[in-house]
Amino acid sequence: MCLAILASLLELFTMLSHQKTFIELALAAKALNFGEFTLKSGRVSPYFFNAGMFRSGATLAGLGRCYAAALEDSKLEYDVIFGPAYKGITLAATTAVALANDHNTDKPYCYNRKEKKDHGEGGVLVGAPLSGKVLIIDDVITAGTAIREAIGMIQDAGAEVAGVIIGLDRQEKGQDDRSAIQQLEQDYGFPVLSIIGLGDIIDYLKSNSNDDAQLASIEQYHREYGV
Repeated sequence: MCLAILASLLELFTMLSHQKTFIELALAAKALNFGEFTLKSGRVSPYFFNAGMFRSGATLAGLGRCYAAALEDSKLEYDVIFGPAYKGITLAATTAVALANDHNTDKPYCYNRKEKKDHGEGGVLVGAPLSGKVLIIDDVITAGTAIREAIGMIQDAGAEVAGVIIGLDRQEKGQDDRSAIQQLEQDYGFPVLSIIGLGDIIDYLKSNSNDDAQLASIEQYHREYGV
């Protein structure tokens, strides 16, 4: 019994403060839900993450602080934050604010339109110019299609992709034994950071949930589809 309690405490303490905060924000905002969810791949997942549920000023502020803390911890070097439309737009803005307010790091940000504007300033890009090392920010990576499109825009602008940061890494196999994140890292050679992975959710539930069936189903899913 004592060993089990000690192991549980060690798991909790190895989780960084912003990771625990992120999970609790996601649970409170119902961005992270448990049950049965059929994914686009056809798999039935015992959990689902939807960053669109972070939809109040307080939750967005907290979300930005989590992304900013993860970036500062990573020591990744970048010049501009790029948020792919649509969810990436809000993430880029709130993270830039948190970096400036909490870490005295003032970074420009940019995002794209889905359709090219042919009047006013024109074009598909809004905000700071894409130059130097560009960090892509998003919520999750499923197939990696949106990120690959963003990479194309950055390269077309003559800039370099410094890396990608997302909220949740599902740590799940894609079309082969690699995850979409592993495919991106191997194809392009830049790092893909995440605030949390599925393993962190499992560790959190072990210490904070009394629903053994829920935990067991997530662990089984991770064993079956995890990388």
